[in-house]
Amino acid sequence: MNSKLLSKGISIFLTVDSQTIEGYFNAHDPAPLYKRHLSHKFEQYIMSSVISAKRYSSIKYKIIYKTPMDEQYAEPLVLAIRSHFSEKKGLKETEFEKFKRRGWFLLIISMGVMMLFKGIETLLKSNGIQVQSSINNGMDIFSWVILWRPIDTLIFNWNPYLKDICLLDKLQNAEVIKIQNEK
Repeated sequence: MNSKLLSKGISIFLTVDSQTIEGYFNAHDPAPLYKRHLSHKFEQYIMSSVISAKRYSSIKYKIIYKTPMDEQYAEPLVLAIRSHFSEKKGLKETEFEKFKRRGWFLLIISMGVMMLFKGIETLLKSNGIQVQSSINNGMDIFSWVILWRPIDTLIFNWNPYLKDICLLDKLQNAEVIKIQNEK
Protein backbone atom coordinates (compact mmCIF):
# COMPACT_ATOMS: atom_id res chain seq x y z
CA MET A 1 0.00 0.00 0.00
CA ASN A 2 1.27 3.43 -0.90
CA SER A 3 2.41 5.41 2.16
CA LYS A 4 0.65 8.51 0.81
CA LEU A 5 -2.67 6.72 1.23
CA LEU A 6 -2.07 6.09 4.90
CA SER A 7 -3.40 8.85 7.12
CA LYS A 8 -1.78 10.65 10.01
CA GLY A 9 -5.15 11.79 11.30
CA ILE A 10 -8.50 10.14 10.74
CA SER A 11 -11.85 11.78 11.32
CA ILE A 12 -14.99 9.70 11.71
CA PHE A 13 -18.04 11.81 10.97
CA LEU A 14 -21.25 11.01 12.83
CA THR A 15 -24.55 12.84 12.55
CA VAL A 16 -26.80 12.79 15.60
CA ASP A 17 -30.47 13.64 15.63
CA SER A 18 -33.66 11.93 16.70
CA GLN A 19 -33.98 10.06 13.37
CA THR A 20 -30.39 8.80 12.93
CA ILE A 21 -29.51 7.86 16.52
CA GLU A 22 -31.43 4.57 16.47
CA GLY A 23 -29.48 3.42 13.39
CA TYR A 24 -26.24 3.40 15.38
CA PHE A 25 -27.46 0.80 17.86
CA ASN A 26 -28.72 -2.76 17.88
CA ALA A 27 -32.46 -2.44 17.31
CA HIS A 28 -33.23 -5.34 19.67
CA ASP A 29 -31.31 -3.93 22.64
CA PRO A 30 -33.73 -2.45 25.22
CA ALA A 31 -30.99 -0.81 27.35
CA PRO A 32 -30.61 2.97 27.69
CA LEU A 33 -28.71 4.60 24.80
CA TYR A 34 -25.35 4.83 26.56
CA LYS A 35 -25.44 1.09 27.45
CA ARG A 36 -26.68 -0.23 24.12
CA HIS A 37 -24.63 -2.38 21.82
CA LEU A 38 -23.60 -0.84 18.53
CA SER A 39 -25.16 -2.17 15.35
CA HIS A 40 -23.02 -4.34 13.13
CA LYS A 41 -23.41 -1.91 10.24
CA PHE A 42 -22.24 1.02 12.38
CA GLU A 43 -19.24 -0.92 13.67
CA GLN A 44 -18.33 -1.81 10.08
CA TYR A 45 -18.55 1.89 9.14
CA ILE A 46 -16.12 2.81 11.94
CA MET A 47 -13.72 -0.03 11.10
CA SER A 48 -13.73 0.82 7.38
CA SER A 49 -13.03 4.46 8.29
CA VAL A 50 -9.84 3.53 10.14
CA ILE A 51 -8.50 0.91 7.73
CA SER A 52 -5.73 3.27 6.61
CA ALA A 53 -4.61 4.07 10.17
CA LYS A 54 -0.92 3.90 10.90
CA ARG A 55 0.71 3.30 14.25
CA TYR A 56 0.90 7.00 15.10
CA SER A 57 -2.37 8.08 13.46
CA SER A 58 -4.76 10.03 15.61
CA ILE A 59 -8.46 9.26 15.46
CA LYS A 60 -11.23 11.78 16.10
CA TYR A 61 -14.97 11.43 16.23
CA LYS A 62 -16.61 14.49 14.71
CA ILE A 63 -20.21 14.59 15.83
CA ILE A 64 -22.46 16.83 13.77
CA TYR A 65 -25.77 18.06 15.15
CA LYS A 66 -28.28 20.71 14.05
CA THR A 67 -30.03 21.83 17.22
CA PRO A 68 -29.15 21.87 20.93
CA MET A 69 -31.87 19.21 21.31
CA ASP A 70 -29.93 16.92 18.94
CA GLU A 71 -26.71 17.56 20.89
CA GLN A 72 -28.13 15.55 23.81
CA TYR A 73 -27.63 12.37 21.77
CA ALA A 74 -23.88 12.96 21.38
CA GLU A 75 -22.80 11.97 24.89
CA PRO A 76 -24.71 8.65 25.06
CA LEU A 77 -23.39 7.77 21.60
CA VAL A 78 -19.80 8.47 22.66
CA LEU A 79 -20.25 6.44 25.87
CA ALA A 80 -21.64 3.52 23.87
CA ILE A 81 -18.77 3.68 21.37
CA ARG A 82 -16.15 3.82 24.12
CA SER A 83 -17.78 0.94 25.98
CA HIS A 84 -18.02 -1.13 22.80
CA PHE A 85 -14.36 -0.71 21.86
CA SER A 86 -13.24 -1.19 25.46
CA GLU A 87 -14.98 -4.56 25.45
CA LYS A 88 -13.48 -5.46 22.05
CA LYS A 89 -10.01 -4.46 23.29
CA GLY A 90 -10.39 -6.65 26.38
CA LEU A 91 -11.39 -9.61 24.22
CA LYS A 92 -8.41 -9.06 21.91
CA GLU A 93 -6.03 -8.80 24.89
CA THR A 94 -7.41 -12.08 26.26
CA GLU A 95 -6.97 -13.67 22.84
CA PHE A 96 -3.36 -12.40 22.73
CA GLU A 97 -2.60 -13.84 26.16
CA LYS A 98 -4.07 -17.17 25.06
CA PHE A 99 -1.92 -17.02 21.91
CA LYS A 100 1.24 -16.43 23.98
CA ARG A 101 0.40 -19.20 26.47
CA ARG A 102 -0.30 -21.65 23.66
CA GLY A 103 2.92 -20.68 21.85
CA TRP A 104 5.10 -21.09 24.93
CA PHE A 105 3.39 -24.36 25.85
CA LEU A 106 3.97 -25.73 22.36
CA LEU A 107 7.61 -24.60 22.48
CA ILE A 108 8.16 -26.33 25.84
CA ILE A 109 6.52 -29.55 24.59
CA SER A 110 8.61 -29.43 21.42
CA MET A 111 11.80 -28.92 23.42
CA GLY A 112 10.79 -31.82 25.65
CA VAL A 113 10.39 -34.09 22.62
CA MET A 114 13.75 -32.94 21.29
CA MET A 115 15.40 -33.59 24.66
CA LEU A 116 13.76 -37.03 24.78
CA PHE A 117 15.27 -37.92 21.40
CA LYS A 118 18.69 -36.69 22.49
CA GLY A 119 18.34 -38.61 25.76
CA ILE A 120 17.47 -41.83 23.90
CA GLU A 121 20.44 -41.31 21.61
CA THR A 122 22.77 -40.73 24.58
CA LEU A 123 21.34 -43.75 26.42
CA LEU A 124 21.88 -46.00 23.42
CA LYS A 125 25.47 -44.75 22.97
CA SER A 126 26.27 -45.28 26.66
CA ASN A 127 25.08 -48.92 26.41
CA GLY A 128 27.39 -49.49 23.46
CA ILE A 129 24.65 -49.60 20.85
CA GLN A 130 25.63 -47.75 17.69
CA VAL A 131 22.84 -45.80 16.05
CA GLN A 132 23.09 -45.48 12.31
CA SER A 133 23.94 -41.98 11.18
CA SER A 134 20.79 -41.83 9.04
CA ILE A 135 18.60 -42.48 12.12
CA ASN A 136 20.64 -39.99 14.14
CA ASN A 137 20.29 -37.34 11.40
CA GLY A 138 16.58 -38.13 11.07
CA MET A 139 16.05 -37.53 14.80
CA ASP A 140 17.99 -34.25 14.56
CA ILE A 141 15.91 -33.10 11.60
CA PHE A 142 12.66 -34.13 13.29
CA SER A 143 13.71 -32.25 16.42
CA TRP A 144 14.31 -29.04 14.46
CA VAL A 145 11.11 -29.47 12.46
CA ILE A 146 9.07 -29.88 15.65
CA LEU A 147 10.69 -26.73 17.08
CA TRP A 148 10.20 -24.67 13.92
CA ARG A 149 6.49 -23.88 14.24
CA PRO A 150 6.50 -22.70 17.89
CA ILE A 151 9.56 -20.52 17.34
CA ASP A 152 8.11 -19.08 14.12
CA THR A 153 4.79 -18.37 15.85
CA LEU A 154 6.33 -16.67 18.87
CA ILE A 155 8.68 -14.52 16.81
CA PHE A 156 6.54 -13.45 13.87
CA ASN A 157 2.81 -13.84 14.61
CA TRP A 158 2.35 -11.53 17.62
CA ASN A 159 2.35 -8.24 15.69
CA PRO A 160 -1.23 -8.44 14.31
CA TYR A 161 -2.53 -8.81 17.87
CA LEU A 162 -0.66 -5.73 19.06
CA LYS A 163 -1.79 -3.76 16.00
CA ASP A 164 -5.44 -4.64 16.67
CA ILE A 165 -5.13 -3.83 20.38
CA CYS A 166 -3.53 -0.45 19.56
CA LEU A 167 -6.29 0.38 17.04
CA LEU A 168 -9.05 -0.61 19.46
CA ASP A 169 -7.41 1.53 22.16
CA LYS A 170 -7.35 4.50 19.78
CA LEU A 171 -11.02 3.96 18.93
CA GLN A 172 -11.88 3.71 22.61
CA ASN A 173 -10.02 6.88 23.59
CA ALA A 174 -10.48 8.96 20.44
CA GLU A 175 -11.03 12.68 20.78
CA VAL A 176 -14.61 13.87 20.32
CA ILE A 177 -15.34 17.11 18.49
CA LYS A 178 -18.90 18.41 18.41
CA ILE A 179 -19.86 20.50 15.41
CA GLN A 180 -23.12 22.40 15.13
CA ASN A 181 -24.38 22.41 11.55
CA GLU A 182 -26.47 25.51 10.85
CA LYS A 183 -27.99 24.21 7.60
